[in-house]
Amino acid sequence: MLNLILESVAVITAILYLLLAAKEDVKCWYAALISSFIYIYIMYEADLFMESILQVFYVLMAVYGWLQWKSIINRSSKLKIRVWKKSKHFFVVISVLLLSFVSGIILEKYTQAALPFMDAFTTWGAVVTTYMVAKKILENWIYWFVIDSINIYLYISRELYLTAFLFFIYLIIIIFGYMSWKNKLVIVND
Repeated sequence: MLNLILESVAVITAILYLLLAAKEDVKCWYAALISSFIYIYIMYEADLFMESILQVFYVLMAVYGWLQWKSIINRSSKLKIRVWKKSKHFFVVISVLLLSFVSGIILEKYTQAALPFMDAFTTWGAVVTTYMVAKKILENWIYWFVIDSINIYLYISRELYLTAFLFFIYLIIIIFGYMSWKNKLVIVND
């Protein structure tokens, strides 16, 4: 019963995070912090070790994202939505695939992790994509769509049905987030 309550709170705050992020509201990072703290425990209990570690990363990124969006780290004026060059995307995708493969092998050999390669892929993809959100890179929404689609299967396989439903809702919000950010895009290629 406690796990269901915790998962419900984590789902609600995670939805709130994404809705606020789509609106570029800095308060999204508060919701991310709460959701991530709860999901550290939930993912560990579900034997999704990489996902549990990812939640620790999300906690740190919630602080970093808040600082970035408040222009405390980024001393320039308000952070603007940008796009990355194709070469940067190529490097990022290859890096995620290599890290996922190595992590999957380690998890498979040394732990009882469920679906180690899928767990590793969604985790490393989410690491990069969360950084992209903090930096307001438009393509983060496309990366999230791929990662979250895979996560739906991952969470259903671990009987985390509320979280799987959350990621289905994410797919819908992602479309609106992408359109919203694209309308505000300042053409700057990093």
